[in-house]
Amino acid sequence: MSEEGPDLVVAGAGGGLIAALRAAQLGLDVLVVEASEHFLRGNNTSMCTAMVPGVGSRWQREQGIEDSVDLFAADVDRKTKGTGDQRLARALAAVSGEMVEWMADEVGLEISLMTDMHYPGHSVDRCHTIPERHGTALIDHLARRARAHPNIDFLVPARLTDVELDADGRVAAVVVTDPHGEQERIETPAVLLATNGYGADRELVAEHMPEIAAATYHGSETSRGDALRIGARLGAATAYLDAYQGHGALAAKAATLLGWATIMHGAVMLDTTGHRFAKETSGYSEFGPFLAARPGATGWVVYDRRVHDLCEPFTDFRQTAESGAEVWADDARGLAAATGLPEEAVVAELEESARAARGEIPDRFGRDYEAPLEPPYAAVRVVPALFHTQGGLVVDGSARVVDADDRPIRGLYASGGAAAGISGHGASGYLAGNGLLPAFGLAYLAATAVASERAGGA
Repeated sequence: MSEEGPDLVVAGAGGGLIAALRAAQLGLDVLVVEASEHFLRGNNTSMCTAMVPGVGSRWQREQGIEDSVDLFAADVDRKTKGTGDQRLARALAAVSGEMVEWMADEVGLEISLMTDMHYPGHSVDRCHTIPERHGTALIDHLARRARAHPNIDFLVPARLTDVELDADGRVAAVVVTDPHGEQERIETPAVLLATNGYGADRELVAEHMPEIAAATYHGSETSRGDALRIGARLGAATAYLDAYQGHGALAAKAATLLGWATIMHGAVMLDTTGHRFAKETSGYSEFGPFLAARPGATGWVVYDRRVHDLCEPFTDFRQTAESGAEVWADDARGLAAATGLPEEAVVAELEESARAARGEIPDRFGRDYEAPLEPPYAAVRVVPALFHTQGGLVVDGSARVVDADDRPIRGLYASGGAAAGISGHGASGYLAGNGLLPAFGLAYLAATAVASERAGGA
């Protein structure tokens, strides 16, 4: 680290590690400030399913899949009902293919394109992942590479609590506070706020998204709105503060993620009355508030042996099954007895959904099925969850935080949940990968922009 301080301070060792690695590769000195010493298992990146959309990647080309910025932007527009940030969606789409290839070639991740199932809202297969399909393996690899790089230093545990601007209105320094309240001022020309959103601040959640406020929070306890508070002091614009990723399939018994792959492969969800209540394939995020509004705010995901076996590649699913959360029964009546759900309703729903899956009748909610469910059946009781917020500081296509007049605050960048994302309002605009794409994509863009400016290119 130079005597003048780092070229870039990254606040947050989740998706922020992408910025650290990219900036270091481009010759910058980087300091990563992380609030939790347990970040390898406690941040949202570690809890994710490790899916990153990549538009126009070589894996898509190898599969003969045609994708484009326009197609991705249209998917965002459709899923968000026209409310998503198109400038940001296009910027992220434009860099996403390059980024996932960089993650493979420069960071050493074993990347592949997910083609075994089609996630709701995406017109084509574009979600890339790693073999484990889980964030723990992803964050372990990123942290290991970052710690080994001579240009990257870590300050853990420490919380970035303030950003100082100089007389010209650009970043001059950051203030870092340790767990004992001791503060240190570090001079730097650039800072990336990668501190996630405010899901752990229950008051802010209740204020901006009351429909999910009572649900289980399944995210980092350090996601307390730090970026919002810092940005407000600096005059940053904010947007989409009501946006979030919800989930309708958090296993009640183990607080592990059952996963929406069960649904996409043919599972159905029943509420405590034994009935289906919505189109399950519409998306896992909107099912968070859907389920929260049902009697008892709980339900059961019902699937069969075929679905179980197809979901085995997902670490989250295996952990849920190993926890003993699955209830198995030889037929629908036995499943009703095992779950305590009304027998007639369960029998009727499974018969009707199977007929719809075979094409004998239209599904009353308009969903499509991969295949009908066949006995024996499994069921897992699930509860709604809030995973992370999707609103925050407004950024431009280079991840630069802007003020109310869309003017960049020079040297200040935001990514992931610290930034206003591309999911529009509420929970229903969330596309699979809308968490990691702004987390990784904006971090990548920020590092590239800082390097360009340091080299005199901006």
